[in-house]
Amino acid sequence: MINEKDVNKMEFDFGNANEQQKEAIRTMEGPLLVIAGPGTGKTFTLVKRIAYMITVANVKPEEIMVATFTEKAAKELVTRLTNELCEIGRNINLNEMYVGTFHSICLRIIKENLEYTRFKKNYRVLDQFEQIYTIFQHIDRFYRLPHYDDLFANNKRAWLQAKEIAMYASKLLEEGVDIGAMLQDKDLKIVAIANILKEYTSILYEENLMDFTSIQTSAYQLLKENSEILEKVKRKVKYIMVDEYQDSNSIQEKLIFLLEEKNICVVGDDDQALYRFRGATIRNILEFPNYFKKNECKKITLEINYRSEKQIIDFYNGWMRNTEGFSWKKKFRFEKEISPGKKKYSTDATVVKCIGIEDEKDWYDNVYKFISELKRSGAIKNYNQIAFLCRSVRNSEVVKLIRYLEEKDIPVYSPRSQLFFERTEIKELLGMLIMCFPDYYSRFKMDTIVIESDPYIELYKYYKKCIESAKKILYKNAEMKAWHENIQKRHSSLSENTNYGFCGLLYQLLQFEPFKSYMNVNIGTDTSKERVVRNISILSAILGKFEFLHFVDVFTVNNIIDVSERFFNKYLKILLEEGVTEYEDNLEYAPRGCVSFMTIHQSKGMEFPVVMVDSLYEKPTGNNEGVLSIIEKKYLKKRDIFENNNDIKYFDFWRLYYTAFSRAQNLLVLTCTECYTSAGKLKTPSRSFEKMYIKLKNYDEVDFSNFAFEEVKSANLKRTFSFTSHVELYENCSLQYKFFKELGFTKVRVGTALFGSLIHETLKDINRAAMRHEEAMLTPLKLRQWIERNYITLSNHEHAYLGKKQIDAAYNQIQAYVNRINNGKLVYGTKGSFWNYIQDTEVDVSIIRPNNYILKGTVDLICGDGDSLEIYDFKSESKPDLEKNIRMINRYKRQLEVYSYLLEERTGKHVSKMHLYYTGEEKGDPIVTFEKSNESINDTIKEFDEVVEKIQKHEFITKANDKKLCENCDMRYLCGKLMKK
Repeated sequence: MINEKDVNKMEFDFGNANEQQKEAIRTMEGPLLVIAGPGTGKTFTLVKRIAYMITVANVKPEEIMVATFTEKAAKELVTRLTNELCEIGRNINLNEMYVGTFHSICLRIIKENLEYTRFKKNYRVLDQFEQIYTIFQHIDRFYRLPHYDDLFANNKRAWLQAKEIAMYASKLLEEGVDIGAMLQDKDLKIVAIANILKEYTSILYEENLMDFTSIQTSAYQLLKENSEILEKVKRKVKYIMVDEYQDSNSIQEKLIFLLEEKNICVVGDDDQALYRFRGATIRNILEFPNYFKKNECKKITLEINYRSEKQIIDFYNGWMRNTEGFSWKKKFRFEKEISPGKKKYSTDATVVKCIGIEDEKDWYDNVYKFISELKRSGAIKNYNQIAFLCRSVRNSEVVKLIRYLEEKDIPVYSPRSQLFFERTEIKELLGMLIMCFPDYYSRFKMDTIVIESDPYIELYKYYKKCIESAKKILYKNAEMKAWHENIQKRHSSLSENTNYGFCGLLYQLLQFEPFKSYMNVNIGTDTSKERVVRNISILSAILGKFEFLHFVDVFTVNNIIDVSERFFNKYLKILLEEGVTEYEDNLEYAPRGCVSFMTIHQSKGMEFPVVMVDSLYEKPTGNNEGVLSIIEKKYLKKRDIFENNNDIKYFDFWRLYYTAFSRAQNLLVLTCTECYTSAGKLKTPSRSFEKMYIKLKNYDEVDFSNFAFEEVKSANLKRTFSFTSHVELYENCSLQYKFFKELGFTKVRVGTALFGSLIHETLKDINRAAMRHEEAMLTPLKLRQWIERNYITLSNHEHAYLGKKQIDAAYNQIQAYVNRINNGKLVYGTKGSFWNYIQDTEVDVSIIRPNNYILKGTVDLICGDGDSLEIYDFKSESKPDLEKNIRMINRYKRQLEVYSYLLEERTGKHVSKMHLYYTGEEKGDPIVTFEKSNESINDTIKEFDEVVEKIQKHEFITKANDKKLCENCDMRYLCGKLMKK
C-alpha cells in the first residue's frame, strides 16, 4: 500500500493541470471515477497520472494496466506517455505494460496462456467481413439445423442470412447467453437461434478461429476457470485504468473486477456514450461507485473546457439542459456544467448555420460557398481545418455533396463513404481483370447482356462500365494490348498451370500506363493522388484475401473457369453490396489538403477548428429488435432493467449530437436543407433542434477575417520499427519497402516461409519445456508430435503446404538441436546442462528512441547466469560459407546487436556474446559466434536511426542489387519499367 501523504510531499511537474486534474493525478489508492467533459484534458490527466505513479510513487510499469477504446487512442496514449517520461530521462519497455484496447489486452493474455484455452497455435482472428464470409461458406450446415426455416424466410438471400447469424453470435455469445436453456424454449425461433449459436461455435473450434467477440469472452473464461493464471496476472497488475468507460460493455466490466478489486480508475463522460449498438452499457459508468462501500469511491469531475469558444460551450450545455419531451432524471446522468477555460474568447458569432432552402442543389452551393470563402479569405490555411459530421457518410445526399465538392476542386477525405468501387483506377483495373478471362468476359461482348438471373443485373451493369473504362486505356497502349491478347489466348485454352493467381495478374498489369504513373506517386505530398495508389493496394488485399479463403495459389486447367466465376459473381458481388472502406491513416489526425467527412461516432475524441454538423432531420426513434430483445430479457445473465426503451431513444439521441457539437474549437456550423410541411411548419431541422437552430445567424452574416482559427493538432503518433521487418527490408530495396510496407500491398505467399516458421514454432516448444524443467519429455515421439501439430496449425493458418520430405527435414533439424544439447556439444557455464541456462524464448523487447520512434525486436533465445546473458537467433538453413557470404553474416550480426542493445536497456544485464544457430547444418558446427562490442552496437543503432529517418521522410528511391531478390519480388514487372525511366 502506497502512503499517499509521503508521495504528495515529493516534487512532480503537474504542468498546467488545474486543481481537479491534480487531484485525479495524485489519487492512486482505491477506486476513482473521473468524469471528463469534452475538451477538459482527459488524456493529459491520464498521461500525467501514469507518469506520477511511475516516477513519484515508484510503481513498476508492469504493475499498470491501461485499457483504451480504440487502437488510435492507445497509440496516442503511448506516444504522449513516452514523451512525458523521456523528458525526465525515464525509458520504459512497453511490452512490460498491459496497455491497449480491451481486445488487444485480452489477446495478449490468451497468447501467454494458450495451452489453457480451446485455441491451438496459429489461430486466426476474423474481422467483421471474414466472420460473415465464414458463415456464408458454411451456410449449408445452418440450413440443416432444426427449426432454421422458422427463423428465416425462404427467399432471403444466403449472404443476408449469414449477416443475421453473425449479429446473433456477436450480441449473444459475448453476454454469455444460456444456450442450453434456450433450446428448451417453446418459441421455435429461439430454439433455432440456440442451434445456430452451437453450430457457429463448432465451426470456430474446428477451424481454430477467433472472432472479435470471442477474444474477450475467451480471456474472461480463461481467468475465471484457472485460478493460478488469474493470480499470476493479479500479482503483476496492481493498478487498472480504463479510458472511455461509458462505452464499456458487461464482459469488460467483469474482466476489470476479476483482475482488481480496489485500485481501479475509470475515466469517461456519460454524456458521450455512443456505442450501445455494439453492446456498450451506460450503467457501467453511472453505477461504478455502487460497487464499493459508501463514500469509498472518489468521484472527480473535470468541467473546464480548454478546447472551444465560449458560445460553442454554451450551445452544447444548453442542448443537454433544454431537452425536448424527456427528463434525464438523476439516475441516468451525472449533473455537470462545462465552463470555458481559455483566457480570451471571440466576440463574433461562433455558432452559425449554413443552409439550403427546399432544394438540395441550393444546399450544395452554400456549403461550397462557405468552405470556399473560408479558404479564399485566408481565415483557414488548410482544408483539413474543416470537419463535416453526419449520422452516415453513406447517406445518398452526403455522397452527392462529396461528389459536388470534388467536382468543384475541393478535396474530400471520406474513406467510409463506400466510394471505392466508383474510383477510376478501380474500374479500370477490374475491367482489365475481367477481360483477362475469356470465358467470363464473353458474356459482356454483346451489345445487350443476356441477364442469367435478376440478382446479377446491377452487377453486370457495373462490370460493363469497368470494361468500357479498361477499353479506353487498352487501345491507347500497344504494349498493354499485346500483353492482354497474349493473356487472353493463354487463358482461353490453358494447357498447364500458370505461376500466378489474381494478385500476380494485378501486379503484371501495373507495369503499363496509366497504372505505372498511379504507382509512381510520392508519398506524403498529395492526399488525393496518394489515395489512388492506396486504393490499388486495397484491391491487392481483396484479391489476396479471396485467394487465401479459397485456396487459390495459381490458375490451373481445372480451376480457371470456376474461380473466375466465383470471384466476380459471388465474392466481388458481396463486396460491391457491402462497400469497401478506402484507406485510413491512423497515424494522421486529418489529412492535409482535404475536408474530412466522418460520422459523429468516428469523430468522438477528436477536435477540429471548424465543425459542420449535418443530419438535422433526425429525431429520437425507438429500437425494438424483436426476438433478440426477448432472448436478452429471458436468457442473459444481466442485472435488473436499467433504462426503458422510451428513455433510451431520447438519451442516445441527445448524447450523439452533444458529442458532435462539442468537437468544434473555433466555429460550429449547423447545416441542412430547410424543409417545411404543407402547413408551413419547419420539418427539417426536426423539432429536437428547432428552438436552438432558429436563433442562429447565417454564415454570410459573419466576418470570418477576424477569427483566429486553430491549426489541426498533430497526431504525432510513434511508429514501431524492427530490424528484420523494416531496416533490413529498406536496405535491401527501398522501393520494395515503399510498396509492401508503406503502402501495404499484399505479398503473394511462398511456401519457404512456412518451413522456417515450423522450425521456429517447434524450437519455442522445446525451449519452453526446458524453462519448465521438463527436458526429460523431449523424446523423439514428443518432438514428432509437436512438429505435426505445428504443421497442421501453421498450414491451416497460412493456407500453405509442405511435402512429407520437408516435414521430415524439419523434424531432423529440431531432433539434432535436442541431441546436440543432450550430448553436451552446446554448453554454457559450468553448472550443468545447457537446458539449465535457458532464461527465455521468443522475447519481445522494445524501447523508445529519442528521435520519436519505437525500436522493437524479438529474441529467439536468451541464456544466462546471474547478470550475464548470451543470445541466439535461429536460422532454418545450412550454415553458409562465411567468407563468400560475409555481407549476409554482417547483416545478421547487426540484427543481433540491435537485440543486445534492447535487452541491456530493458534488463540492465550484460550481453556478453551473440550467436547465430543454423538448424540445418548437418556436418560441422552450426553456430556462428560474435563477441559483443559496445562501439559496434552504437554504430549499428546510429545506422538504424538514420534508416528510420529516411523512411519517415519517405525517401524511397533505391532498388535492390541482388538479382535473386528481384526475381522473387512481386513488383518486378513494375519495377523494371520504373527503372527504365
